[in-house]
Amino acid sequence: MYLLDDVHHELRAAARRVSTEKLAPRAAAVDEAAVFPQESYDVLVAAGLHAPGIPEQYGGDGVDAIASAITVEEVARVCASSCAIITSNKLGVVPLLHYASEDQRQRYLPEIASGEALMAYAISEREAGSDVAAMRTSARLDGDSWVLNGVKTWITSAGIARYLVVFAVSDPGQGSRSLSAFIVHADDPGISYGEPERKMGLKGSVTREVYFENCRVPVDRLIGERGRGMRVALGTLDHTRVSIGAEAVGIAQGALDAAVAYIKERRQFGRAIADFQGIQFMVADMGMKVEAARQMVYAAAARSEAGSDDLTFFGAAAKCLASDTAMAVTTDAVQLLGGYGYTRDFPVERMMRDAKITQIYEGTNQIQRVVMARHLLA
Repeated sequence: MYLLDDVHHELRAAARRVSTEKLAPRAAAVDEAAVFPQESYDVLVAAGLHAPGIPEQYGGDGVDAIASAITVEEVARVCASSCAIITSNKLGVVPLLHYASEDQRQRYLPEIASGEALMAYAISEREAGSDVAAMRTSARLDGDSWVLNGVKTWITSAGIARYLVVFAVSDPGQGSRSLSAFIVHADDPGISYGEPERKMGLKGSVTREVYFENCRVPVDRLIGERGRGMRVALGTLDHTRVSIGAEAVGIAQGALDAAVAYIKERRQFGRAIADFQGIQFMVADMGMKVEAARQMVYAAAARSEAGSDDLTFFGAAAKCLASDTAMAVTTDAVQLLGGYGYTRDFPVERMMRDAKITQIYEGTNQIQRVVMARHLLA
């Protein structure tokens, strides 16, 4: 079991208080509106929960990866859409922390840490989701600029984020060294956006296509080395999958909390349904699964913080186990609430819809199993 220290417990209490008092009351409205929840973002910024883990030298809170996971978990417990602001922000921050130049970090991280700007991460394409190497967005060097052309799909916070980390083919035919990563500004000439996707869940997280038409990016916005974009992409996901695992744990915990509260009040056959052994077995399994997933996420977070050689396995395992758990637990929560669970009057149907995407984005769980198997067989 992973035992947390007092600092982590204090952070959890603070994050839970903010989430419960200020995010939970508007979570259903965020889901119904299906637009970026600016008020929720303002709450996160005011509480210092919007971008955990940015070092203090760049104006951040400097918390470790476990603290970041706890923050994500507590926000997701009440509102997964608000949580997605944090996780998508991290997707843009991690490449800067691990692969960018010091000048680039000094340029962009303070704005993110202060809440002035959001990051987005643009890698997926219509024909290049799990198969990253199949992407077609191109980057051509032209004098002192790179010229980007192509379309990115399923980009979280597109049109909201001020900056995007964009991956493109800079060196065709070079295999794993064909991609490069760039920092693109939302107001760069040649960038435009599609309409927000109409999603089953996570509706308050805005997702759009991003179009690049002769979009010029100065050469000093190349992240790391030319042709090493694949390393940036995969290395980033090793760390950020921990956050998706934490998000899934939070959703599952929120559904478990709601289900427990309901079955203690709901009466059938003259008794609270929590008194029935069949119900108790369901709740016990739900609690066991949530705690197992939480421990896996924290173990992965510790490895993210330490930069351990086995982070690739643990990041994939944490994301996979936690998201499968979230789907199972939210489904059982709906079952425990019966007909009420199927209505929007109670939060578990929203949590069930939100949970599904955690099995899909940042690598489907089928891909996570491929990643884990390759590590074990190496």
